[in-house]
Amino acid sequence: MKNKIKRKWLAVPVLIIILFAAGRLRQSNKEVILELGIIAESNWDVANATCYEIVDNAIAEFEADNPGVKVHYDSGVRREDYSEWLSRKVLNGDAPDLFMVLSEDFYKFASLGVLENIDMMAQNDTSFSTRYYYQTSLGTGQYQGSQYALPYETVPTLMFVNKSLLQQEGMEVPEADWTWDDLERIANVVTKDTDGDGIIDQFATYNYSWKEAAYSNGAELFNADGTQSYFNDSRVIDAVKFVKTLNDLNEGQKATQDQFDGGHVAFMPLSFSDYRTYKTYPYKLKKYSSFQWDCITLPAGPKGENTSEVNTLLLTINAHSMEKDLAWGFIKLLTYESSTQRQIFEYSQGASVLNYVTGSKYAESILRRDMEVNEKIIDSSLLGDVIDNGAVPPGFSNYSEVLALAESEITKIIEEEKNIDSSMKKLQRDISSYLIQ
Repeated sequence: MKNKIKRKWLAVPVLIIILFAAGRLRQSNKEVILELGIIAESNWDVANATCYEIVDNAIAEFEADNPGVKVHYDSGVRREDYSEWLSRKVLNGDAPDLFMVLSEDFYKFASLGVLENIDMMAQNDTSFSTRYYYQTSLGTGQYQGSQYALPYETVPTLMFVNKSLLQQEGMEVPEADWTWDDLERIANVVTKDTDGDGIIDQFATYNYSWKEAAYSNGAELFNADGTQSYFNDSRVIDAVKFVKTLNDLNEGQKATQDQFDGGHVAFMPLSFSDYRTYKTYPYKLKKYSSFQWDCITLPAGPKGENTSEVNTLLLTINAHSMEKDLAWGFIKLLTYESSTQRQIFEYSQGASVLNYVTGSKYAESILRRDMEVNEKIIDSSLLGDVIDNGAVPPGFSNYSEVLALAESEITKIIEEEKNIDSSMKKLQRDISSYLIQ
């Protein structure tokens, strides 16, 4: 009897071990779902019929390398709805394990503790180095000195040049290191009444604003966290004065989109994504087909360089994810592996965030592919310089709102012939008061 009881109690630990092992086996065989948040179509407001191609290719590769792991994403979330979609996910506690984050949302989510600080992940990964990223793009994902997101795709601003119009006026396309003086000299020649009715109908610029001029004059408009503004800085004031000088040549007329599309404007700031879209078939048949055109840098101010704004789409890890190691592996595949980043040129309209990919012969061949033989493509080294030396707009939460307020007031200053120096001092006081509310 005692032996039976003894054997019975000895069997209990064995049974526990068996059950535990069976549980672990079932757990190991359980499929792991890695949730991904992405934007449908394009982040750059241009047509993109292959918006999921890069991500789907990366998922296939990642799942093959990680048996038992499935990557899932919700399709059809458009850019204009993405911020609200992601915010709702965060509030409900079911945000994806990793997700794209718009540059204008980054500061908000980082400050709320939604995003994972990936400094240690990056430092402990011997197969990873930040030196291959464009530092401008990499900096977009930094908050309070730490890395909270990695860049996925980047789009700089370039200057559209109507080559046909310049040639008609006996002028050459400016070199990459051109200046405000060069633009003003060209503007004095091309701005004119062409039909003799006394009204200016050919213009130097369209949509070239004080903001583009300020960036190329070495100015900053705000500090990183939006607690200070610098509208009374001489570099900003000089930018406003320069744009007013150009506008005064128009004698009260304004260039329109139709005039630009019709080939009656010499210069316009243009995103690289627009350049890629409207330099290729079939879109080039719909826009800017009546004249030859190209893109160069923006003109440098006396206190700056040929700098323009650079916008970057980021990827980040949910700070509350239970699958951070897998998320890190997948983010690396999307942002750091050349095989994926090369596809940015194949299936999207931006540029790779890896300097050696954007500067490669492969990228050049893709840019060349759908253009006419005699067309000049943008030089890859020039493109890299524009990205690496670009100006990154600050990411504090109400940046767009504050900037819109400033733009409205500066437009009034220019159009209503107000004293620029005193008006900018007042604007600085008004913006500073707004920021501390």
